[in-house]
Amino acid sequence: MNASLSSTGALAGIRVLDISRILGGPYCGQILGDHGADVLKVEPPQGDDTRTWGPPFKDGVASYYHGLNRNKRTMHLDLGSVEGREALLALVAEADVLIENFKTGTMERWGIGYESLSQRFPRLVWCRVSGFGSDGPLGALPGYDAAVQAMTGIMSINGEADGGPLRVGLPVVDMVTGLNAVIGVLLALQERHRSGCGQLVEAALYDSGLSLLHPHAANWFVDGKAPKRTGNAHPNIYPYDALATGTEPIFVAVGNNGQFSAFCRCIGVPVLADDPLYATAGARSVNREALKATLEAAMKGFDGSALVEALMAAGVPAAPVLPVDAALAHPHTAHRGMVVEMPGGYRGIGAPVKLGRTPATYRHAPLTPGECFEAH
Repeated sequence: MNASLSSTGALAGIRVLDISRILGGPYCGQILGDHGADVLKVEPPQGDDTRTWGPPFKDGVASYYHGLNRNKRTMHLDLGSVEGREALLALVAEADVLIENFKTGTMERWGIGYESLSQRFPRLVWCRVSGFGSDGPLGALPGYDAAVQAMTGIMSINGEADGGPLRVGLPVVDMVTGLNAVIGVLLALQERHRSGCGQLVEAALYDSGLSLLHPHAANWFVDGKAPKRTGNAHPNIYPYDALATGTEPIFVAVGNNGQFSAFCRCIGVPVLADDPLYATAGARSVNREALKATLEAAMKGFDGSALVEALMAAGVPAAPVLPVDAALAHPHTAHRGMVVEMPGGYRGIGAPVKLGRTPATYRHAPLTPGECFEAH
């Protein structure tokens, strides 16, 4: 794994072998690469499936792939062949971390599973991304984001109150699984400093999906009532909802009595904050329907954009409801470095974790098939 993409990031010197595909594993590898790890992505001869998940395409490769695979060198290996597995073993010998998401039993069948390789390479941190984990009632079964959203209850609490279950409009379970994989890898690397030994890190979509259920799971644990869909509104506090103005809806997120009082002053109904029906967080939540009608009646006389500015200035969390293109073009997005531009026309989302002394760097756009390294 020589000829690395040099970096002085927090993970400089850490060598990562990413043999995962689709989303969770590659996202983990990209984050590690952004923070300085030398990441080599090993793909099958036909490439990662997401190279074809388009349109749109750039240089013959789908945008989906471009969003998950920067700061990686890329190599094609046929792990189903003896030669491919021998080449992989040579790469593992130089790696600190291996990321994989093969179906349970596949790598064992090839003779390169965790049990055998961990004995041969005891310092290796092996990160396994899967749908349901490797054992248990659902262990080893395939899992994709939307199916896991359905199975873990996420769809049941997403959508309008009078509508049906709804998938969250982005692969939230896959993305969080990738983040959990990063956390697991970093924990294992830190523990290796103490013990000198690597270990198995498991990040399962099923576990990640269940971990996202706050506060719905917490509510159920306490009162035993099945959580219901509340649309844009928060199940526990109010107003925490999209509210109509004279021009467009805005989102208002009131978390305490002081914010509610400031909100009422901004929309010209200060006495509302002292009304016993709305004076406490619990009262506002219980009486949310009447409160929403009263608030929106007062907000009809306001321009939405101007009201957002006034509320934020008064310490009330509020926001315009922006489409994706407007969010990416927002000046604060640029200020936070959250849109990355690189030579050759690459654009992508920046690293969300900011380090003051060793910031993330963007050293190489995803490689096209013609730029991939060859196995020797």
